[in-house]
Amino acid sequence: MFGAIANASRLIALARILARHDALFPLAAFDPPPWVQGLVRRLSRPGVPGRPGQRLAAALQEMGPSFIKLGQSLSTRPDLIGPAVAQDLAELRDRLPPFGLSAVKAEIRRAFAQEPEALFARFDPKPLAAASIAQVHRAATSDGRAVAFKVLRPGIESHFQRDLAFFAWLAATVERVMPALRRLRPRAVVETFAASVALEMDLRLEAAAASELAENFAGDPTFEVPVVDWPRTERRVFTASYVGGVPIGDRAALIAAGNDLAQVVANLFRAFLHQVFRDGFFHADLHHGNLFVAPDNHIVAVDFGIMGRLDRANRRFVAELLLAFLTGDYRRAADVHFEAGYVPASQSRDAFMQACRSIGEPIFGRPAHEVSIGRLLAQLFQITETFAMETQPQLLLLQKTLVVIEGVARTLDPNANLWAIAKPVLAAHVGAALGPEAALRDGLAEASAFARRLPRLVEKAEIAAQLLSHDGIKLHPDTARAIVAEQERRRRPWQIALVVAVLAVIALLAF
Repeated sequence: MFGAIANASRLIALARILARHDALFPLAAFDPPPWVQGLVRRLSRPGVPGRPGQRLAAALQEMGPSFIKLGQSLSTRPDLIGPAVAQDLAELRDRLPPFGLSAVKAEIRRAFAQEPEALFARFDPKPLAAASIAQVHRAATSDGRAVAFKVLRPGIESHFQRDLAFFAWLAATVERVMPALRRLRPRAVVETFAASVALEMDLRLEAAAASELAENFAGDPTFEVPVVDWPRTERRVFTASYVGGVPIGDRAALIAAGNDLAQVVANLFRAFLHQVFRDGFFHADLHHGNLFVAPDNHIVAVDFGIMGRLDRANRRFVAELLLAFLTGDYRRAADVHFEAGYVPASQSRDAFMQACRSIGEPIFGRPAHEVSIGRLLAQLFQITETFAMETQPQLLLLQKTLVVIEGVARTLDPNANLWAIAKPVLAAHVGAALGPEAALRDGLAEASAFARRLPRLVEKAEIAAQLLSHDGIKLHPDTARAIVAEQERRRRPWQIALVVAVLAVIALLAF
């Protein structure tokens, strides 16, 4: 009871923040009960400048770290909040005041059971970056190597646990009060968010992601990932080689350093396409703050807390889809949806092809440098709701990341033709996915999976044969016992009622 009162009080305080920023509009979009609509009208403060998504982002920023992270998570769900609001929430940055040097040393001491000086010969007391979950410092090891280490904020786990409990209560309340919203599965959204936060709270997992990405780009001179320093990495501390370079968002500094901006854009976009289509493992947080440029125009990426994965089927689907739009083959664009099973077979393929054309024709009638691959996917995912296509969260994360990367690219070179960069990469990956080697590989994988299942299938067949007799089907003893137990369970309430009735009659007769 007290927990519900505390959550309700907090909800009122948060509603006031949303009202102050005129950001209560998401409630109205879900057609809440009349009393909720009236409350929204009374609390709203019209006239606050900015787009709805910008106002919501400002409110979440004021609410604190957990809400900033929630907003970033919702930015990958345009199906829930709309593409315009999702795009604005993608700009949320969790910059917080840094915590002190004594707290940094205490966290290192706790993580390694050693004094910080035993691990680092020196480190800069001023952090390179301070975010909601952790902050980053530059340091040097005892053997003179330049490194950077990330350390979790003190008490961050308990802080997020409290907020996650509130989110879970709120989601359950929403499903109970507004049944129409159950189709959006708010509790599942919170559970997904909680799982992603749990991953970010263990910096060993981020280190593993950095290591895998570096391995995928071994020998590639256009994309660099810091080298993980495993002896100085634990759950609450992640250490890697320090990488220099000019921040990719500082266009003037890049020009002054002699960088070729067109080449920088090409290196960035190709690297991301290789991550998605070649490796199926991509950096999903490639905003300006996480990208640097070296003197030879190669890209340096940092911060591997948010990563995405696509299996081979999804990679093939997206590559074929984009290539079909690029060549104006709307029939093929429709076919790949049906072949992947994303659009039910009961839907009209011709009508879906027409929908694809309605998206592609207006886009490709514009200059190439104005065409956005990310927004193309966003429009496509939006229109597919008409054809009963289920939401594909892994594709939404890809679409959101594409929009961010395209934004970075446009700030460097507004006239960049990203489709021209993408076309040969997509064609190569589609060819690799559809060629004879791929068919052989997929066939071998399926045969191997079947071989692993075969002993179990044979065992089940033997059991089934034993259960069949010439008199008919013979139930397994466990099944028979379960049926008897169920019958007993169903009879028990009547038995109890009968006993109570008999005792009542005896009691009446006794008087």
